[in-house]
Amino acid sequence: MIEVRDLVKTYGNRVAVDSISFDVAKGEILGFLGPNGAGKTTTMRVLTCFLPATSGQASVAGYDIYEQSLEVRRHIGYLPENVPLYLDLSVIDYLRYMGSLKGLSRAELPARLDYVFEACGLGHRRNDIVGHLSRGYRQRVGLAQALIHGPEVLVLDEPTASLDPVQIREVRETIRALAGEHTIILSTHILPEVELTCDGVLMINHGRIIADDTPAGLRSRAGERGLSLGLTARGPREGLLSALRAVPGVSGVSVAGGTEAEGYELQVNAKSDLREDLAKAVVQGGYGLLMLGQVQRSLEDIFVELTAVDPIHEAAEHPAPAREAEEVV
Repeated sequence: MIEVRDLVKTYGNRVAVDSISFDVAKGEILGFLGPNGAGKTTTMRVLTCFLPATSGQASVAGYDIYEQSLEVRRHIGYLPENVPLYLDLSVIDYLRYMGSLKGLSRAELPARLDYVFEACGLGHRRNDIVGHLSRGYRQRVGLAQALIHGPEVLVLDEPTASLDPVQIREVRETIRALAGEHTIILSTHILPEVELTCDGVLMINHGRIIADDTPAGLRSRAGERGLSLGLTARGPREGLLSALRAVPGVSGVSVAGGTEAEGYELQVNAKSDLREDLAKAVVQGGYGLLMLGQVQRSLEDIFVELTAVDPIHEAAEHPAPAREAEEVV
């Protein structure tokens, strides 16, 4: 559905997007992650034909972003981070206006309005003034305008920014319900949302792709570099630290804190099961072992680790493997 090859965007001497390539399959939700200034919004604006690329190739629904930009726009619904809403219009008047701007005829509008009201949970708000809505409902209106013309592809830039937890859940459920019928690129800083919502994850840093995988695949790759174990024990801190660090295969030990007993996080060799050796070291040292188990690394942990690396040197040593797309049109 979306193909990107060696895409570059520069502003003078500054490279915002540095030769990136990726695919998004039909019906997939792709989480697009990166620190501020990494190149996410620039990439999305290029794909939606709001900005011209400097070089490279990209197509959306089979249409080239250079030669067929009008067709690309017809097949894309774009929700920018700051939604351009008309606060003095009612919801239905605003969506009628946006539908007409996007080429819908008077005959087509009623059915499309019914669809977006249902899909975005806005039916009971259709006559409300946009400016009187909560931030969460304004975001739903923004999503409705992106959907109004029936696009195959949705590009959503920080759709849950500044929302409260309840509103985030509501928007997340709406986006998830659109999967399959629409191909979605979702940019967000809320990493648990990516794990709950997205099929694939694309991470970018300094304009370069540093990871392209599924959430489970990223955790698996991170595990190949080493495992984290959590241990809770009673006893003098210095003695416990010495005993744990002396176990072969332990590369690092940090104090995680605690109340009745202290917790420790250990970095260990992924190829060896050291739990028995660690338990023996604690017990034979006369300390009280209360808990020992593997710590599940979150997507946030992996994101912090990967974005701390210089992508230019890392790319040369460990190129990011591409996900296998089930269907690319």
